[in-house]
Amino acid sequence: MSQEVILEENKDDGMPEQTSGHPKGLMTLFFSEMWERFCYYGMRTLLTLYLVKSLMQGDAEASLIYGGYTALVYAAPILGGRMADKYLGYRYAVLFGAIMMAIGEFIILGGTEQFLLIGMGALIVGNGYFKANISTIVGKLYKDGDPRRDSGFTIFYIGINIGAFLATTVVAYVGETYGFKYGFGLAGLGMLAGFLIFWAGRKNFERAPGVNIHPAGLEKAFGPLNWVQAVTIGSLLLIPLCYVLITLSTVLGVLLLGLFVFICIQLVMAGVKADKEMAAGGEGNSFVKGGGDKNSPIWKDRMIALIILMLVNIVFWACFEQAGTSLTLFADKNVDRMIGGWEMPASMTQFFNPLFIVIFGSIFSMMWVKLSKIGKNPSIPVKFGLAFFQIAAGFLVTKAMLPFVNEAFQVPLITVVLLYLLHTTGELFISPIGLSMVTKMAPKNIAGTAMGAWFLSFAMANYLGGIIATFTGGHGADGAALDAAAGLAKYTEVFAILAYVLLGIGALVIILNKPLKKLMHGVE
Repeated sequence: MSQEVILEENKDDGMPEQTSGHPKGLMTLFFSEMWERFCYYGMRTLLTLYLVKSLMQGDAEASLIYGGYTALVYAAPILGGRMADKYLGYRYAVLFGAIMMAIGEFIILGGTEQFLLIGMGALIVGNGYFKANISTIVGKLYKDGDPRRDSGFTIFYIGINIGAFLATTVVAYVGETYGFKYGFGLAGLGMLAGFLIFWAGRKNFERAPGVNIHPAGLEKAFGPLNWVQAVTIGSLLLIPLCYVLITLSTVLGVLLLGLFVFICIQLVMAGVKADKEMAAGGEGNSFVKGGGDKNSPIWKDRMIALIILMLVNIVFWACFEQAGTSLTLFADKNVDRMIGGWEMPASMTQFFNPLFIVIFGSIFSMMWVKLSKIGKNPSIPVKFGLAFFQIAAGFLVTKAMLPFVNEAFQVPLITVVLLYLLHTTGELFISPIGLSMVTKMAPKNIAGTAMGAWFLSFAMANYLGGIIATFTGGHGADGAALDAAAGLAKYTEVFAILAYVLLGIGALVIILNKPLKKLMHGVE
């Protein structure tokens, strides 16, 4: 179908006009998300080293704080998505989130653990509103069944990783060279840039469904406050709660597990309700796409498949997110980072991941489209399984490089280059595909909630990732610091164990491809 025909169709259905084969608003969202990720990854890149080197936390304690913070960052979209669906609309939610994140970065400049935790709280709340809802807007730029959706999300994902690349180079270098506070301040300025771009380009996506404040949001809530105002004020009160939860790792874990179970039940119930409405002659034509009839439990099955794939997602990202904790500390202690006469800061080793995303993202985007045209595009479960094989291979690189250790018990820099290369290609098999999958599998009236649930699986992953990091090198069972040789041995041993577990799970997911595809009812 030519671009001109696509333009004409979308004018008729009220959707935004198309530019270069994709909706016009995609570029506005691309650059807004790029700067938001600059803010988030700027914080993430420096956090563990800031805790260890400036606030004098032990490796294990720093990993748990990091895991708690990043877990809450990804749990918050449950609230942000729900409030946007019901009251705020996606545009207000994203703008409010952007302001909160910028404020959070600037609070951290206070330089104490208390200021750090308060700033983290503001970042968590802000991210909850920004992250889920900007991703949802991307999905709503495309009509149902549009084959460009996966490609669009992969382009959007490139924007995420350009922001991450800038953060893990510029922010990392500034933070470790001139002082952590300058890195955090730079991240805050990046978030303000994202806010301004989103606001200036708001007309490019204004016709996407659900962007405006909902009528329910303007109804009276408490006293003189309407629901938009009440939700905004109530969100500010969550900052001290986040402060407490970051420091109470066990309590946070129980709460996340309980929330995950609750949300899974809600998703299944929403699926059952959508099936009943469809059977009664309501909206929805998924029974045609899925090859069944309108009385079959299509939406319920899809929600079950989504939950299964969320569990798979948790395991993948718990291992992938070692980048900010154990892999950064590994780079700091056991990687030879000398390039000529310059030593690369340990936090900068994280830049290889977004660099490879930028390099390979466009290739993967085109690859999925071309494979789809010739009927060779792997199913979503197969893509997930292949992602596991690649991240496992990345961890095994650390063990394969042991013969090349120098006298200081450091592996060569090429070790982390190859590790992040394999982790990145694995990421491209699961992350943009997962975002697109959620927008296709969820009933329209809970699109934000479903996206929030997807991000909750990342919350569980980050929490689990923080726990995994406590078992790696740097300290023994008694908490005492290990020397370089013992630390290297422990890091490579734990990474190898993770690799073997990941290989087994990847194989299992591929074996279960057919039953999972059946549950997904035609979603590709």
